[in-house]
Amino acid sequence: MSLTLLNFHGLRNLLPVEMTPSPRINVISGTNGSGKTSLLEGVHILGMGRSFRTRQLKHAIQSEQPHMTLFGRLSGEPEVALGVRRLRAQRELELRLKGDKNARLAELVEAMPLQLINPDAFRLLEGSPAGRREFLDWGVFHVEHDFLGIWKRTRRALKHRNALLRRGRIQPQEMAVWEHELANWGEQMDMLRRAWFSDFLPVFEETLKMLFPLPGLSLRYARGWDKERSLSAVLHDSRATDQQMGFTQQGPQRADLRIRVNKQPAIEVLSRGQQKLVVSAMKLAQGRFLERTAQRHCIYLIDDLPAELDEQNRHQFCQLLEDMQCQAFITSVESSALRRTWLPDTAVKMFHVKHAEHGLSRLVQES
Repeated sequence: MSLTLLNFHGLRNLLPVEMTPSPRINVISGTNGSGKTSLLEGVHILGMGRSFRTRQLKHAIQSEQPHMTLFGRLSGEPEVALGVRRLRAQRELELRLKGDKNARLAELVEAMPLQLINPDAFRLLEGSPAGRREFLDWGVFHVEHDFLGIWKRTRRALKHRNALLRRGRIQPQEMAVWEHELANWGEQMDMLRRAWFSDFLPVFEETLKMLFPLPGLSLRYARGWDKERSLSAVLHDSRATDQQMGFTQQGPQRADLRIRVNKQPAIEVLSRGQQKLVVSAMKLAQGRFLERTAQRHCIYLIDDLPAELDEQNRHQFCQLLEDMQCQAFITSVESSALRRTWLPDTAVKMFHVKHAEHGLSRLVQES
């Protein structure tokens, strides 16, 4: 699966974009501030319904434009058309998928699996557990069809229990109802997460070895509560302390992925370049695992690939991308940094973002 066409209007500083990308490697070069990352952002919004640069999508709409319209077409028999429209005057997104004007966001995410590797990806190592849970749940969502429903029910039960904890006086019967719901769905969520992680781990270890062998590195799943006790028992016994805190302290909402090197947190041991390779291995392994389990390919958005990587590691990274036969959109300030990296028979297209007029930029394909 790959994007065969992109049309963007009203996105940041970009003049209208009409792009016929390569099914494999697309390199986008340009000076700082020209709009390279904005192009990746447009693909991300198209496939995820949100930006990786701002929480408020209105900030991604071009100045003085009333709306932003993003359209793409995915390969297949038949091809799949998808679109996102955001009006400046309203918060709701207008989503379209296969001609359906009432498509749901989950359907859009499922239709076009995306992985982003950019400076924010370092948060998988240095950030809060929330980012690692998102990484974990993305993987489970794309291979387990029941996961989204279980995730929603778990979240609903957690919301109600937290509301009761903040109320003051706890009504035991009402609390018991929501603790039963949270324990039931939370245990099911944990079961799916553990099963996915058990299958994913060897793929990650294999990917890391191909990219950058790192003896002593371990990746471990922590479910978010005492592994020796049931969630039901933990919730019941922690009512008093949870009430003092005003929220549920243990449960699937506290799940995490622990990344260590020789039992020390990886972020405290690895160099910046090594951190990028570990994070990249995690992201690339998501795509390799999805291909093996669901026979589907990820589309990769890679912002400033050469940064933090020496020539040898850059070559290893690109070689692995080639072997995966996936579609990638890669930005770089200098196109020469990546022009000679690919094998002669690799389907590579080179694009350049050039400053045009009135502070806007234009995307052109290089020969």
